[in-house]
Amino acid sequence: MSKPKILVARAIFPEVISRLEQHFEVEANQSDAIWSKAELAEKLKDKDGAFTTGGDRIDAEVLAACPRLKICANMAVGYNNFDIDAMTAAGVLATNAPDVLTETTADFGFALLMATARRVTESEHFLRAGKWGKWSYDMFAGSDIHGSTLGILGMGRIGQGIAKRGAHGFGMKVIYHNRSRLDVTLEAECKASYVSKEDLLRTADHVVLVLPYSPASHHTIGAAELAMMKPTATLVNIARGGIVDDAALAQALRDKTIAAAGLDVFEGEPKVDPDLLTVPNVVMTPHIASATVPTRLAMANLAADNLISFFKDKKPLTPLNPAVLGG
Repeated sequence: MSKPKILVARAIFPEVISRLEQHFEVEANQSDAIWSKAELAEKLKDKDGAFTTGGDRIDAEVLAACPRLKICANMAVGYNNFDIDAMTAAGVLATNAPDVLTETTADFGFALLMATARRVTESEHFLRAGKWGKWSYDMFAGSDIHGSTLGILGMGRIGQGIAKRGAHGFGMKVIYHNRSRLDVTLEAECKASYVSKEDLLRTADHVVLVLPYSPASHHTIGAAELAMMKPTATLVNIARGGIVDDAALAQALRDKTIAAAGLDVFEGEPKVDPDLLTVPNVVMTPHIASATVPTRLAMANLAADNLISFFKDKKPLTPLNPAVLGG
């Protein structure tokens, strides 16, 4: 019996390709070419499954060209590249890669928070430009992490990880807002108190965004929300581009409406709002919050496991639209 055909849409670990080749006829993209939507659809039209990353858009237009496609396994916890309704209507299973990146991403969120609060990027640029000639009492004086108030928007696993690091490691007062309140046991573990979004923005010294992207969360932070924040506050986004209005944020940073921002994600990435590139009080990284070798390998293996399990016994590990599996 012939093996199912799958497409691996971006370059991944060679050892994961080797695993997949034991089960599938694999077309891999180890040259890491960036395909247009039409090119992706052309590659997928004779495939039974796909290994995708967050930049590979699967929507009704692509699905219409790919009648054999049965599953797309995302090597990411986020899945805003998937039109889940269209995939469900087409009978195509979607899976993601949650949990395996929680602690690594929480680590990075805290690293970005600290770099932002302590003006690490600004001061490094200053030093590299040869401008450091003397000590001064206010040279790159930032804000404290320890003992400050940490506000978290989005209190899933990663948000909880950041809360625990702040509360237990740095003695921070943690407040959070979420679509639904955590149970009291989880709140106690995180030493976190539930507040309204408005109270969080007005109260927090440091705001960290960890909520999933959806049309409802688009521009959760815009000019009005930034104006609510303290002028000494920082904003960190490790969630998804589009949750922050990047143009409004650039203006707020220029006007010192808030003190600083740390960004790992951007609207329209890999493009970045050019105004963000001209303000000094922002730390920017290219969507690398999960980028350690062990974590990225675990993400790739989970996507592979979903493909293997689906074609073996229709029991994928992390389905997003399990209705397509039937009873």
